[in-house]
Amino acid sequence: MSKVLIKIGTRDSPLAQWQSKLVKQLLQNKTIESELVLIKSEGDINLVTPLYEMGVQGIFTKTLDAALLKKQINIAVHSYKDIPTKLAEGLVIAAVLKRGNPYDLLVINREKVFSKAELSLVKDEHSTFGKKDLTGITTEVMKSVFQEELSGGNNYSELPFVIATSSARRKAQLLNRFPNATIENLRGNVNTRIKKLNESNWHGAIFAAAGIERLGMGHVEGMELKWMLPAPAQGSIAIVCRKDDKEVLEICSALNHRETEICNAVEKDFLRILMGGCSTPIGAHAIVKNGEIIFNGNVLSVDGKQKANVTLKSFTNNCESLGTEAAELILKDAGKVIIDELKNKQINNEE
Repeated sequence: MSKVLIKIGTRDSPLAQWQSKLVKQLLQNKTIESELVLIKSEGDINLVTPLYEMGVQGIFTKTLDAALLKKQINIAVHSYKDIPTKLAEGLVIAAVLKRGNPYDLLVINREKVFSKAELSLVKDEHSTFGKKDLTGITTEVMKSVFQEELSGGNNYSELPFVIATSSARRKAQLLNRFPNATIENLRGNVNTRIKKLNESNWHGAIFAAAGIERLGMGHVEGMELKWMLPAPAQGSIAIVCRKDDKEVLEICSALNHRETEICNAVEKDFLRILMGGCSTPIGAHAIVKNGEIIFNGNVLSVDGKQKANVTLKSFTNNCESLGTEAAELILKDAGKVIIDELKNKQINNEE
């Protein structure tokens, strides 16, 4: 195929540009020339309102969608988790790159310490820490308390953590595990959020691990929260183009990673059936293991007090309906009450 100049639309954040430069390099490896076109999204302009209050699906993708449909660009590169379950008419997912780290990362503010008053709320004297004076060793406390093996019944859930995030999903899962936590809003690109954390009195903030890794921020101290189900398609990069652009579709198809595509499709189907978006506390994660897809999903109330889980397996050659089946199962269980409440709140917010 002859060289073709492809205009790659991207948000102007450092992470978005990193992802788009990766696509540019992959295209260059296929002898396809390309250039980046920087476009600021609505979600990048309003950095004050929490995402879960904005309640807008596609807030990071709408501007790029418009540029595609106006033929100002040939492809748009997105974090797949930001793409709505229903694309704009005339657009299609052209390729999904191999998935990066799907998990969330708790980044610790090393300058913040627990006061004696805060630590006095912990009543379990026979715990991992015993009667040790923990004042000032925030990092050790945070790492131990937030580990997966301490998930049930321990009194460390009573510690009054102050954690920053703008994600409804992260907020709900944190409050489900640590009901005494205070959640602060944190918006901006990764570097801006790290700076805000370091200048704050918060104990920590939550980031997508893939973003930290892709920006080469190995100096950032944090821990993966594997008990926290990620957003559907978190860690994945998707390329979107016009449905009628056959040449670009053919070019991009060579970049597609089939296993990631399958897992992300299951997760997105789960989200779609449960009416999910940026403002909905829904987690989903699918992996391929020994020829099977193992799927875990959940939905929570905004305050984290209610939670419904589902786990399903299917052979990879027969998994087209796995995400839909998982969503239908959760709606037959406690999930229906949670979803109905979320829908009612959404309607009330629109009135």
